[in-house]
Amino acid sequence: MREGERTDMKVGIITGASSGMGKAFVKTVLQSRMELDEIWLIARREERMKGWESIYPDRTFRIFPLDLSEKESYQVLADRLADGEIQIDLLIHSAGFGMMGDIADLSGEEQAEMVDLNCRSVVELTTTCLPYMGPEGRMIYMASGAAFLPQPGFAVYAASKAFVLSFVRALRAEKGNRTRKITAVCPGAVKTEFFNRALEKKDLPPIKKMVMADPGKVVRKAWRDNMAGREISVYGKPMKLFRLATRILPHSFLLKITGRMS
Repeated sequence: MREGERTDMKVGIITGASSGMGKAFVKTVLQSRMELDEIWLIARREERMKGWESIYPDRTFRIFPLDLSEKESYQVLADRLADGEIQIDLLIHSAGFGMMGDIADLSGEEQAEMVDLNCRSVVELTTTCLPYMGPEGRMIYMASGAAFLPQPGFAVYAASKAFVLSFVRALRAEKGNRTRKITAVCPGAVKTEFFNRALEKKDLPPIKKMVMADPGKVVRKAWRDNMAGREISVYGKPMKLFRLATRILPHSFLLKITGRMS
């Protein structure tokens, strides 16, 4: 290295890293050939994230036990980013939750919490990290197949994921030719702890149980799609057919069908 030459520490940031899709993404990143000096893990459950240090003792982790529904959490991250010469080469945002139930049956507080975590966190995290993104930095956001069509019985969650998809598409357009490795992941139902909370007040429709996907497979496809510069990653034939249907059939017709199924 020449005298005076700056060498930034290359960092990967993964939210929701203690369980579900975030946990699957951590595993995929660790098994990839991506060269990162540190991997920053963000989630509420600190002990679960610390488990990665014992499994991969040769990797350097930085643990952030933060709740991304709280505004103060972003200041913690911003302060750490400002501390040193850091370049973010990977940002994966997996934090989020959903609750099934009719709008009238869920409290306003629960529904507002979904909006805070699923929507506001996308904006807060992105704007906090963008100044530090490397020229070839990769960004992956967990949306959902629910983003393609409003869902009776899952209204706020579906609307929040439509927000994520719209946000990602706009972000790609704004960045233009500088990078195309920004991807929204839009799976159907996935076998994770997500449904432990989602099903507190409503049962999962049978059709979703039939097409439940493996999180590892969803994440590996998302990783490949992001590497290829694809805007949207959709796993599995059922979800690809569902997406096609939402593009060619009237939503009013599809809402009648989904309303009966739910």
